[in-house]
Amino acid sequence: MNDGSGRVVVRELTKRFGPVTAVEGLTFAVEPGAVTGFLGPNGSGKTTMLRMVLGLVTPTAGAAWINGVPFGELGSPARVVGAVLEAQGFHPARTARNHLLVHSAAIGVPDAAVDHVLGLVGLADAGDRAVGGYSLGMRQRLALAAALLGDPQVLILDEPGNGLDPEGIAWLRAFLRGFARQGRSVLVSSHLLAEVEQTADHLVVINRGRCVYQGALEQLRGSRRARVLVRCASPVRLAEALARTGVLEIDTLPDGRLGVAGSDPVHVGDVALAAGVAVYGMVEEKIDLEQLFFQLTAAPYGPGPGRWAAQPPPPPQSHWRAG
Repeated sequence: MNDGSGRVVVRELTKRFGPVTAVEGLTFAVEPGAVTGFLGPNGSGKTTMLRMVLGLVTPTAGAAWINGVPFGELGSPARVVGAVLEAQGFHPARTARNHLLVHSAAIGVPDAAVDHVLGLVGLADAGDRAVGGYSLGMRQRLALAAALLGDPQVLILDEPGNGLDPEGIAWLRAFLRGFARQGRSVLVSSHLLAEVEQTADHLVVINRGRCVYQGALEQLRGSRRARVLVRCASPVRLAEALARTGVLEIDTLPDGRLGVAGSDPVHVGDVALAAGVAVYGMVEEKIDLEQLFFQLTAAPYGPGPGRWAAQPPPPPQSHWRAG
């Protein structure tokens, strides 16, 4: 039964192509009101997973539900899910407006929706131009406009920032966050890690088809302690002085600086002053998503779901009981 929640649930989703396992045992949920970033190295199974959620690829095992039912059982799928997997398939001689009019007729929405979505994506002044003259970024916007025609509850986007200039990326970030604030769900796959860091509330990170992390971005940051990086006259004396205050996680970096975890710049500076150690420079290390991503995906399967993966969401209750 369609529960109208706008929730996307993936449970034990697996896909094998002959001897190759593209996706193995993925389990996560995309909640309304949040942007969920879907990350992984090239070839990690991201696009295959999205295609399974949208019913374009049949899973070997497991299942995916949108609003409590598989995508194929949604009564009016375009009014529930808007998806962009690639900004292709536009007839080069047809205008953007004509393309969207054909699409709106196919999904049964009024023609007035076309001008509305052209305005939403910033193509109102280019709607009567032939798509063949569009840049890649403009085609990305047009593909998003098509996905928005049905006023969907859920957006599923694969690399939507491709071809966008910095202004366009900033626009996309604001748009997706605004869409989620309306109580809708966003699942976005992207290789633009810095942008995901500014956009996503939750993350699902996969490596070689397996989930290596799911949860809040802040939770992931909190899994690694920040460090204060110090350049000083006597690293040994400063390290000994810090140890006497209970700060024991201290590393000597290749460039001679100390990396001090479990403290802050004020404490390190006070200890250095009291110990008579001249400090030439001090900075609080920034833990960004790129660093965390490389840590998660460095090993063949990352640190492993036992360490990182959150508690898997239950399947929709109607199917659970039936199973």
